[in-house]
Amino acid sequence: MKITTKGRYGLTIMIALAKKFGQGPTPLKSIAKEHQLSELYLEQLATPLRNSGLIKSVRGAYGGYMLAKEPKLITAGDVIRVLEGPITLVEGIEDEEPAQQALWLRIRDAIKDVLDQTTLKDLVEHELDQPKDAYMFFI
Repeated sequence: MKITTKGRYGLTIMIALAKKFGQGPTPLKSIAKEHQLSELYLEQLATPLRNSGLIKSVRGAYGGYMLAKEPKLITAGDVIRVLEGPITLVEGIEDEEPAQQALWLRIRDAIKDVLDQTTLKDLVEHELDQPKDAYMFFI
């Protein structure tokens, strides 16, 4: 399974909205600008996130998007499944030798566990724990 820009940028949207949870709607334009992403592409990603009930939209001059539930109740797995589909590692696994099949299933289950145990709240807190003034060295 390869996570595409759909999954990566979808998580970017969701983390940005989690940071602003309880503060009203956030325009995608501000998220796009902050992360140097295409607003049009983020709008395409917002539609399935809204249709799945993970986010809701507010129209008007002060409109935008907000999480439909608390950040601690939305997992990275929820977002990835909406945007990327089911989490599978190998296609046609039923045709593999039993030892290989067991390996692929263990790897898939480990990935699912990480995604399903990591909430948006966890991701926001992790980002806040990172030093803001990290040194950059050039040679």
